[in-house]
Amino acid sequence: MIRVLLVHDVCLVRSVLAEWLRREPDLMVFDAPWRSASGSARSVRPHVCAADLERADAFGVPPLGDLCGRGGAAEPRLLVLATASRPGLLRRAFEAGAVGYVNKEGSPERLVTGIRQVADGERFVDASLGFGFLRAAQMPLTGRELSVLSLAADGASVAEIAGSLHLSHGTVRNYMAAITRKTGARNRVDAIRISQGEGWL
Repeated sequence: MIRVLLVHDVCLVRSVLAEWLRREPDLMVFDAPWRSASGSARSVRPHVCAADLERADAFGVPPLGDLCGRGGAAEPRLLVLATASRPGLLRRAFEAGAVGYVNKEGSPERLVTGIRQVADGERFVDASLGFGFLRAAQMPLTGRELSVLSLAADGASVAEIAGSLHLSHGTVRNYMAAITRKTGARNRVDAIRISQGEGWL
């Protein structure tokens, strides 16, 4: 039996998808919104965490590292629900250790296939996400720069970004200067607009 934790912030979508997955005889499915996902992962101890890459309460990437392990056999493996139009999220999911990528615009059967493959220790990548991965490889921003910019897009000040990412204020300002230069923006607001338009955030 494969224990699955389904993480999605939209209650109706999460509930319907969880019920659909529970019809599979080899899946034991639990579900949670992002705000309680970390605690659910600790209590459920799933084999696979299937998580939507978008959160209802934040624009940036959700805390994927709270859900997946980094190599231990007993640690959950991360499968993400994504779209090719958000290459920044694909890249950060990869950096967080995700081993499965399902296009959430595809059929639920692809999710079941992905869950089973990931539970068997294999990788799973929906072919329809290939273009998103190509765009992610061409992104000029590093993972840390994307984290800084995501918090800035949420309206965080330099001090709040520094506190959240455990950086000095000067380091945050240096990151923002690099982001502005790499995106060809005039300022922080323009960098956010450009990055959102490109799907990096």
